[in-house]
Amino acid sequence: MTSVAAAVLALLARREWTIATAESLTAGMVSSELAAVPGASAHLRGGVVAYATDVKRTLLGVDGALLRRRGAVDADVARQMAAGARRLLTADVGVATTGVAGPDAQDGTPVGTVFVAVATPEGSHVVDLRLAGSRHEIRTASTLRALEAVVAHLS
Repeated sequence: MTSVAAAVLALLARREWTIATAESLTAGMVSSELAAVPGASAHLRGGVVAYATDVKRTLLGVDGALLRRRGAVDADVARQMAAGARRLLTADVGVATTGVAGPDAQDGTPVGTVFVAVATPEGSHVVDLRLAGSRHEIRTASTLRALEAVVAHLS
């Protein structure tokens, strides 16, 4: 996974951009992978672990009505989380993760349902995932897919 994180940072360096994270189910794993790469401090602004739904609303600015209507595991919630990370941490790129890692479904949403969002000045993109495996495997796969989504969006 470090090679993908390094690719993210290389793409950011090429554009002279910075990145911020907003993480729910990954709880800081995306930020941690980026920070593991030497020189990450030139581009990694920081991250928000918004595990609780109310933190998504109050800190990241996710629409409260959207959260009440659809719940925290939703494509538009992920998109708003990524935009909120960009705004809050004054970064060029925001990447967000929200989903259900298990062991149980959340508000009727099955385990393995994950949304990853990337937001930049050029627009945003959401990846809708259905992952299988243990809680650890789902969180790890979500982290990798978030980094890959940034690479795809910036390439």
